[in-house]
Amino acid sequence: MNLTFKGKSAIVTGACGGMGLEVSKNLSNNQILVLMIDLKEPPKNFLKNNQNCTYKKVDVTDFNKLKKSIDMFYKKNKQIDYLVNTTGVLWFNKDISSTNIDPKIWDKVYEINLKSMVYLSKIIIPKMIKNKFGSMVHISSVDALSGDDKPQDAYGSSKAAMIRLSKSFAIQFASNNIRSNSILPGAVDTNMQKRWKKNPSAKKNLEKTIPLNRVGKPADISNTVMFLLSDQSNYITGTEFIVDGGITAKP
Repeated sequence: MNLTFKGKSAIVTGACGGMGLEVSKNLSNNQILVLMIDLKEPPKNFLKNNQNCTYKKVDVTDFNKLKKSIDMFYKKNKQIDYLVNTTGVLWFNKDISSTNIDPKIWDKVYEINLKSMVYLSKIIIPKMIKNKFGSMVHISSVDALSGDDKPQDAYGSSKAAMIRLSKSFAIQFASNNIRSNSILPGAVDTNMQKRWKKNPSAKKNLEKTIPLNRVGKPADISNTVMFLLSDQSNYITGTEFIVDGGITAKP
């Protein structure tokens, strides 16, 4: 399959997390100009080794600063073809049942996971409409699909809302040649799961429950992103791709 992207440009949020870095590198390697947005800075030499990438330290919940950074990128490149929204927080031990969670934690999770998606849509979609092209991929989670006896209710429900919002974008802007899809990862080996370093047996026990016998890698998500951005998927919009090694297929 030949995926051609030369001359395109992209915004990646949460760009310095495990998935975001892999996506940014993949985009850069495919000759796409990338604006990486995150509060965390990229690793040393990342920008040197991925010269199609630029980085801006921006809080995605600060609408004015987010808009300023994206507007500057758009002014320079005259287009924004792709949005890859990997922003997300999951605070273990703080994100618990909605009956017990601190309301401030609930609000902050929603602000980062969902409100930032609204901000991005307000800033980026009008530019895509102007250029009559766009493809957006939003990273949700399989946690959006079911309940849990050890709940992270703010995370799961905010990720479910992302799916609904992505579907709405797909319908609203299809006539403008803009597509919107979601990816629902299962367990992926990123810094979000740094607890596995302290407890490797937890990871091994989890892998035993996954039909493909391993947790995901950032590249598994990035490869799916590249397909959904590409013209090879130009009849796909308003849907979800589950990338979880088969765990949600189990009865």
